[in-house]
This record gives sequence, C-alpha cells and structure tokens, in this order.
Amino acid sequence: MDPELTALAQSASLTLVTLMATDAWERTRDGVVDLWRRAWPERADVVAAELENTREDLGSDLTAGDELAVEWQGRIRRLLVDRPEVARELRSLLNELAPDVALAPTISQSATASGDSRIYQAGRDLRITER
Repeated sequence: MDPELTALAQSASLTLVTLMATDAWERTRDGVVDLWRRAWPERADVVAAELENTREDLGSDLTAGDELAVEWQGRIRRLLVDRPEVARELRSLLNELAPDVALAPTISQSATASGDSRIYQAGRDLRITER
C-alpha cells in the first residue's frame, strides 16, 4: 500500500477516536458515515453501528483508545485500498473536523545498526546517560 495512504489511515483513525470523546462527535460520525455511504453504500449502516460501538467501548475504558484506533485504521486502510479516490474526501473531512490534528505531520524513523554500534531515536526529548 502507498505509504501516504497508510499515513492517512493512521491519522484518520487517531483523529476519529480522539473526536469520539468531544462535542464534535455527532458531526464526526455523520461525516464518516457519509464518506462510507458514497464509497460503499451497502456498508454504511454497519459502519454507523460500529462507530457507536467503538464510542461505547471508549466510554467504558478510556485506556482502550490506541487499540480502538488500530481497529479503525484497518477499516479505513481497506476503504482506501479499494477506493483510493476517497483519500481526497477523507483529508477534507479531517481538515474540517480537526484542522490542528489532521495537519500534524506524520513522523517516521528508521535506523540500521551493525557491529557494536548504537542507535538512539526519539520523537521528542532524548537524554542518554552512559557510564
């Protein structure tokens, strides 16, 4: 899968689960269901029910957010693989619902070490104390 679509699915799923606990939930749910309705009309009602179930799960266990986001990442990824033209609409929806979250850059890191080398990577502050 295209790395850009993978990043979009990840960002969309995190944004979706984050917005489940906000006042923007109804607008978010309606936007996601409308997106599915245009891409896969036969699945829209199921997606609406799954969104509600996910929100209930999140309400009963606030620590489940990452797990629920991964589930939605898979659903959104499958949608984007089957219907890549939906990516533009999804980006637009994310920008409308949560512009600060949706525009945040996705950071990825990779490294290769050999021999006795060491690699230190961080997404933010890094403090190394070696003796």
